[in-house]
Amino acid sequence: MSKLNPAAVKKIEKICMRYQGEKTPLMMILSDIQKEYGYIPLEVQEIVSEHTNLPVAEIYGVVTFYSFFSLTPKGKYIIGVCLGTACYVKGSQNVIDKFSEILGIMPGETTQDGLFTLDALRCIGACGIAPAVSINGKVYPKVSLDSVNKIVSEYRGKE
Repeated sequence: MSKLNPAAVKKIEKICMRYQGEKTPLMMILSDIQKEYGYIPLEVQEIVSEHTNLPVAEIYGVVTFYSFFSLTPKGKYIIGVCLGTACYVKGSQNVIDKFSEILGIMPGETTQDGLFTLDALRCIGACGIAPAVSINGKVYPKVSLDSVNKIVSEYRGKE
């Protein structure tokens, strides 16, 4: 979406119009855009600004504050490694380091092929099965260093 085509602009404007009667529509608009495109770059924020009369700086602040919004495209498979206390104590830092090594990316980055994004998460509520990893909503319990390669291979095999 680096250069917005007229169809994309029209779709974003339609999303904005959908919430015209709402008192505070920004979160709903951004959420719909994030679902539709996978990220919310500055040029999209400018369109939202025009339709909501909110300053771009305020919209940018919301997009960068909430972790479920992104300024850059995410991979097809979003790998979230929990670094909450229980998971961290059980070795999740080593697990995220192993994913990073295998994928060749750091947390917060996406592989060049667009397949994987690696994210460090705070507690995901899976303390009893620590260390836990989430991939597109599927939770992997008690992830060991040995299982990381197998997990990545499982998703690469789907392509």
